[in-house]
Amino acid sequence: MKRNDLRNVAIIAHVDHGKTTLVDAMLRQSNVFRANEHVAERVMDSNDLERERGITILSKNTAVMHNGVKINIVDTPGHADFGGEVERVLNMVDGVLLLVDAFEGPMPQTKYVLRKALEQNLKAIVVINKIDRPDQRVDDVYDEVLELFMELDANDDQLDFPVVLAAARDGIAKMKMDDESTNLEPLFQLLIDTIPAPQGDADGPLQIMVTTLDYDEYVGRVAIGRIMRGSVSSGQMVAVLNGDTETKVRIGRLYTYEGLKRVEAKEAAFGDIVAIIGLTDVNIGDTIADPDRPEALPAINIDEPTLSMIFSVNNSPFAGREGQFVTSRHLRDRLFREVQTNVSMSVTETDSADSFEVAGRGELHLAILIETMRREGYEFQVGKPKVIYREINGKKCEPLELLTIDVPQEFMGAVMESLGTRRAELVNMVELAGYLRMEFIVPARGLIGFRSEFLTNTKGNGIMHHVFHGYAPFKGDIPGRTRGALVAFEDGETTAYGINSVQDRGVIFISPVQSVYTGMVVGENARELDMDVNPCKKKHVTNMRSSSADEAVRLTPPRILSLEQALEWINDDELVEVTPKSIRLRKAILDRSLRARERKNNSIG
Repeated sequence: MKRNDLRNVAIIAHVDHGKTTLVDAMLRQSNVFRANEHVAERVMDSNDLERERGITILSKNTAVMHNGVKINIVDTPGHADFGGEVERVLNMVDGVLLLVDAFEGPMPQTKYVLRKALEQNLKAIVVINKIDRPDQRVDDVYDEVLELFMELDANDDQLDFPVVLAAARDGIAKMKMDDESTNLEPLFQLLIDTIPAPQGDADGPLQIMVTTLDYDEYVGRVAIGRIMRGSVSSGQMVAVLNGDTETKVRIGRLYTYEGLKRVEAKEAAFGDIVAIIGLTDVNIGDTIADPDRPEALPAINIDEPTLSMIFSVNNSPFAGREGQFVTSRHLRDRLFREVQTNVSMSVTETDSADSFEVAGRGELHLAILIETMRREGYEFQVGKPKVIYREINGKKCEPLELLTIDVPQEFMGAVMESLGTRRAELVNMVELAGYLRMEFIVPARGLIGFRSEFLTNTKGNGIMHHVFHGYAPFKGDIPGRTRGALVAFEDGETTAYGINSVQDRGVIFISPVQSVYTGMVVGENARELDMDVNPCKKKHVTNMRSSSADEAVRLTPPRILSLEQALEWINDDELVEVTPKSIRLRKAILDRSLRARERKNNSIG
């Protein structure tokens, strides 16, 4: 049976190609908002971090009505680190809108998300977006998209993809550049004509695949998924299937989507995307089934994590001053709660009750978790990110990333030299309107700390993106940070005089009148080894002069490290202390004599 009144579609693309902006325009033109309603830009990016960074982190569901057909739209993340989100939501839809920038063309993440869609045999509509750019190259981009489909072994039906041209920001879509259009009508019509209507057995035993979990502090866990077979109603008894276990439970409330809101429904049929309240022990990948005839759906396959970090309780002298949640129980509960909804992340306990190993898909994936916890009032410390090795056919193998870089030609030498030391291998190079696009295959550990170096080398003119490529035998050692740390050797409050006496040694990370403790990193040494310094030194008053008699001290502005920069900067013997108010760098061993002994033992060993 077919449901011609319904279409389920996901919007997939590389980061910053305009997915969320297009969804905005579709919502506006479907009269979801009142005429006088003020609506923020990128309304789907609902959490603070998404709005600040201009990226989508979590997939979102919405629905619009067009000519009597309900279109369920899933907006997905474009960043490689959130690929787990993309993989899950593709289980909920029958087709995809593949967005491609009219200048940039297909990028690494375009390839990644399209491969996932083609593997699930989903029908694709290609939307070439930003055609209003003065440097648009629509014809070339179309050829590049066609080559990408062929490279990914698309079948004949998938190769016969329709193309629509769009300027999402202006809410315009057209089939050809010469067409006159003032709205998205051509896109809506193409979507309804091309994306298959849901097919299924309306009277068969219930099957719902749980693809997303939400959490509401009033009602608890909210299971979101698509009804694959049968129908479901509010208050109905269902069986939750997880592997070999089966739990019978009653549905509390049932919701469907209308615009940006969840709307309570009495019942829903196959093909609908629903949100269910009342299932306390449900997890992503579970099947909600008929209790009399329970049949599980195939499990969702998610790419494994490639990077891990140790999260531990803050044990610095400033511990507990700024955070609300500071104990190992708080940290443990929060991390294990995260993996219930964040399927591409894993948490394992270590030998220490105060430390946990958290593995994710990349630096950004882990940094977003750290920043989220910090804003929630958690205080903790984290170690240097490390790649996760695998043994394949008896060999030690490491994860590789496909790195794409766009740089003006004058910076090519500096970028090539920097990547050469990081064991990168150049696989492709093309010229694009004054820019060079280079593709490298590089070990994931070679990219730790590369972004800030890359931005410095290209004076902010370079663009880089990377996506997981696969595993390969270990490539050999990669040199780490070439500069040592400036480490405070006493507790106290920094002074302008003290910082002035230290700043000639390297780059300073702190300001005057700032509390520091023994073992805290206050700057980067100009030389290779660590140096103990005293930024709290005071000018002594004598009977010959006052402390202010000399000319005013001139301080170089400190380099304030963001969370990501701090994670990239630290070495194996250093930690980042994270609190709701501060990000501090510190040595893992605070005592300078113990550090010296450890260094001596390591050099002998």
